[in-house]
Amino acid sequence: MTEHAKQSLLISPFLVFYLIHSMQIGVGILGFARYIADAAGFRAWIAVILTGLIYHLIIWMMYCILNGRQSQIIEINRFLFGTLFGHVLSFLFMIYLLFLSITVLRTYIEVVQTWVFPDLPTWALSLSLLVVVYYAVTHGFRVVAGVCFLGVVVPLFLFLTAFSTFEFATYRNLLPLFDTSLKVQLDAAMTMTLSYLGPEILLVFYPFIKDGQKSQKFAHFAILFTTFIYLLIAILTFIFYSENQLKTTVFPTLSAWKVVELPFIERFEYLGIATWMFVILPNITLGIWAASRMLKQQLNIAHRLTLPVVTIVAFAISLLFETRVRIDGLNNAVALAGRYVTYLYIPVLFILMKWRTRKKT
Repeated sequence: MTEHAKQSLLISPFLVFYLIHSMQIGVGILGFARYIADAAGFRAWIAVILTGLIYHLIIWMMYCILNGRQSQIIEINRFLFGTLFGHVLSFLFMIYLLFLSITVLRTYIEVVQTWVFPDLPTWALSLSLLVVVYYAVTHGFRVVAGVCFLGVVVPLFLFLTAFSTFEFATYRNLLPLFDTSLKVQLDAAMTMTLSYLGPEILLVFYPFIKDGQKSQKFAHFAILFTTFIYLLIAILTFIFYSENQLKTTVFPTLSAWKVVELPFIERFEYLGIATWMFVILPNITLGIWAASRMLKQQLNIAHRLTLPVVTIVAFAISLLFETRVRIDGLNNAVALAGRYVTYLYIPVLFILMKWRTRKKT
């Protein structure tokens, strides 16, 4: 492959904003407020900001790791942990990214089955979405980045509808503002982690960024925008529902769309769910791309061989979760894995990389 051809595969640094933000906004935004309220009540908006600050630190750590001599996660693991254990860690990270995509896929299907088409079989929608994902990934990383761009831009109008809840707002729900404790907020921040997961995929696509070091500010802008969106939705949810109502509402953000009234559509939530497909597609597409690329690198075979395998595995696993209990268990398991990746794996990589670099100098 020529140097010119290699350059043609790279994306501009500003697109990192869309890649990271699109990974963080998925189906989690439809129900996250309920779970953080269980942990910290209606003062849980503080945990949204706290989690955002933590992820700014995580982004900084990842760029410190990636700006060294090794810029790919497989090379980094091999450099820090040796060939055998490094490959084991890379394989586990690949499985984590795959399940991150499956979680988004299956949870979105559940939303469609609950609200729009109760009799729709899981395999039909799962297959339809994965065919679109497969088509995008086969056309290269720049097309994947384009999917992420559309996933941020197209659904932006939906956030304007959130302000329709102001008519029914009870602002005293937020008072007293700071009647909480750090322990409670940290518990809520742990719960919030599932919604913020996704930036760690930077460890895989970093080599595809032109002048990667220049993209760091855009990654931080993405975290900032994500934090703003989650904070806005959390506050609007808390002033719209009472605590008792929120405990019995599985998807509070989705339920709030019922109050939106437009002259040309009676059930706005149907339009919202359909449009939300543009939000979840980047989650699935980027995750499938990253998992299949890591498998390609580990087995040293063509991407066209690993992509069908990963896609078929994702399809098969998505069919195993048919009940709300199982889907909730999948979300909890991925959230737990995400906490280990975010709060243990990445900091350990950062510390070891700093130590190895200083040792050599």
